[in-house]
Amino acid sequence: MKLPFPAHADAVSHVVPAVAGTDLLQRLTTQIEAIVVGAPHAVRLALACLIGRGHLLIEDLPGVGKTTLAQTLATTLGLSFQRVQFTSDLLPADILGVSVYNTQTGTFTFHPGPIFSSVLLADEINRAPPKTQSALLEAMEERQVSVEGATRPLPDPFFVIATQNPTEQAGVFPLPESQLDRFLLRISLGFPDARAERELLTGGDRRARLAHLSAVITPARLRELQHEAQRAHVSAALLDYVQALLAATRTRAAPGLSPRAGLMLLAAARAWSLLAGRAYVLPEDLQAVFVPATAHRLTHSRLGARAARKSRRRSCAPSRSERSRPCPRRLHPQAAGSSCAPAGGGWRRPTPARCSSRTAASTSCRRDAASPSCARCC
Repeated sequence: MKLPFPAHADAVSHVVPAVAGTDLLQRLTTQIEAIVVGAPHAVRLALACLIGRGHLLIEDLPGVGKTTLAQTLATTLGLSFQRVQFTSDLLPADILGVSVYNTQTGTFTFHPGPIFSSVLLADEINRAPPKTQSALLEAMEERQVSVEGATRPLPDPFFVIATQNPTEQAGVFPLPESQLDRFLLRISLGFPDARAERELLTGGDRRARLAHLSAVITPARLRELQHEAQRAHVSAALLDYVQALLAATRTRAAPGLSPRAGLMLLAAARAWSLLAGRAYVLPEDLQAVFVPATAHRLTHSRLGARAARKSRRRSCAPSRSERSRPCPRRLHPQAAGSSCAPAGGGWRRPTPARCSSRTAASTSCRRDAASPSCARCC
């Protein structure tokens, strides 16, 4: 399906020469790229995610700089930072907090967990069981936490930067679709090129430089940038383009993208346009963030639909007409005319007769020079 490319006429009529704070955004990008070497596009996507008031999921192999990127973002933005290492024995109370009985006052005192920080790094989030993963659902969507009957708001701004290992590795619990849908973008750093890798090898440990970094922006200024991104103009033609993209993913084989995915796609595109110094969104902005904003939603929806079709096929038992037919599996040449009896909803291959080349002392088939192939067991 070829989607129409929207015209720029409506957007050009709303052109603003430059957005206030363009130099500030450039300094943010420069400082982060000085620590995270060889991934300029991933750094730009991470900044767009935070400016768009979303949460970031970094999926890649261990040792490529996922945690370093999260720590650099928090330090550069001047936000309070907490890191939680997700393990198989981690409990929800370890993240949200717990009430402890005070013997002096005779009351329970709530001790907030690491989630009550502006930036929460959920390191290797898919190593925790689903019960612990679900502790982040309310915080990521409503930016509040309900513990023991009381609702407590989270700081503003609030971001969750989660890292996860590939699902084919051992000891991981795949994130459910509801959890993945809370993340605005999913990015991957990948391996650096030869020049960036040489710079990493000769420059020493990059994490040691984090102690010497200073905040480039204040939380109040970051909130202003977020409001500026929300006010970025989106033309009617561009909205038609977004609707066409959403409709193209909704087929009979998979449910496709939800309306919330469309809203998040627009939020990411607005933030991307702000990083480019514009107060309006172009089709190129949508195309730049479309894959990071939708890939983790489309992949699981299609896999779920495919698994459902496979389970339906497996649950189908052969009909009466199929039971009288020969076994669809490949039969031995001497048993080609026989039929299989259905057993357990499937077909059972008939047991071939004992090979005449086998002896009582040897269970293996010995081929004769005159008969190069055994029709029953070889």
